[in-house]
Amino acid sequence: MLCTFDEIRNKEIINIKSGTKMGYADDVEFDTCTAKICKLVIYGKAKLFGLLGKEDDITICWSDIEVIGEDAVLVSCDMPMHTKKNGGMFKNLLK
Repeated sequence: MLCTFDEIRNKEIINIKSGTKMGYADDVEFDTCTAKICKLVIYGKAKLFGLLGKEDDITICWSDIEVIGEDAVLVSCDMPMHTKKNGGMFKNLLK
């Protein structure tokens, strides 16, 4: 099956180890010497429209991809745990 990057960007990435939806691929990293794709990158979500920075980007090694299906990309990788912080009075505003 041939697939363009534009088609991969429209497929949801799902971690089969935890069963969580990770998001959609925003970028790729490739080796310029071999012209092979090394990683998919999911950009971190912006906090308060980017004024308070953003979450860390998630990178998925190409070797961690199990299946590229018609609707989704299934990956098997360990994800960093994101802990919810109590934001006090403004906690709902900053989500």
